[in-house]
Amino acid sequence: MTTVRPAITGELVGRLVDTQFPRWAGLPLRLVEPAGSDHVIHRLGDELAVRLPRHAGAIGQAEKEARWLPRLAPHLPLPVPVPVAVGRPGFGYPWPWAVSRWLDGEMATVEGLADAPHTAVVLAGFLDALQRVPCTEGPSGDTRTLADRDGETRAAIARAAGVFDAAAMTVLWQAALDAPRWDRPPVWFHGDFHTGNLLAVRDRIRAVIDFGGLGVGDPARDMTIAFTLLSPGGRATFRKALRVDEATWTRGRGWALATGLNAYHSYAATNARVAAQTTRQITQALAG
Repeated sequence: MTTVRPAITGELVGRLVDTQFPRWAGLPLRLVEPAGSDHVIHRLGDELAVRLPRHAGAIGQAEKEARWLPRLAPHLPLPVPVPVAVGRPGFGYPWPWAVSRWLDGEMATVEGLADAPHTAVVLAGFLDALQRVPCTEGPSGDTRTLADRDGETRAAIARAAGVFDAAAMTVLWQAALDAPRWDRPPVWFHGDFHTGNLLAVRDRIRAVIDFGGLGVGDPARDMTIAFTLLSPGGRATFRKALRVDEATWTRGRGWALATGLNAYHSYAATNARVAAQTTRQITQALAG
């Protein structure tokens, strides 16, 4: 199932919307580009967005966001998607899909935000607020630990040896595996907190999107944002503002390395934007 990638056309999206949600029938659809690797996104009219998973790995996001984001949103200092409806499979499209309120902004960029002094503070403030939301219940997110990713990450390091410093990657990866585990109560984490899941307006972060990896547990994986977006000075500010201990920071560098390598091998050969983003993520994780 993970290899299934249905064809998603504007005509298909229009038929799904018109038949399942007649109140929006006939509203103009506009393809949003660039979109992420997990969803095809269309703007529906002026106020809505339609998101259809591209592959089976993203099929649970519509229901997850519909259930949990309304509970989290009141506690967060930045806007997040506001789910409006969850659509059903139809017309050959096999999975649930989502309609949410449109959020203004463009994908955040290193050029616009990495050195802006407010960026690190805003990001730390968002994660601090998210981690403070009570989590007596919550989704498990990606339950794999760094140790669970050991084999695939070492294989990815070997495959990338001609592009990045394999010895340095191995040292970092082993340090992340050896770092003390999270021994405090579980907290909320975004789970996929990187540049592509932030919206910005005039070099200011305005929204956080794509909560498919949302879960509770160790927040180290959300440190990835420090290596995808921030400059070294920004990382220092971010870490201080969020009060990140050494073990969590080291595990976070490991998460940035592992997920960066995975995305690099999966998409960089066919997507120049992903190639640039993941190259920066890996090299900055190595830099610390």
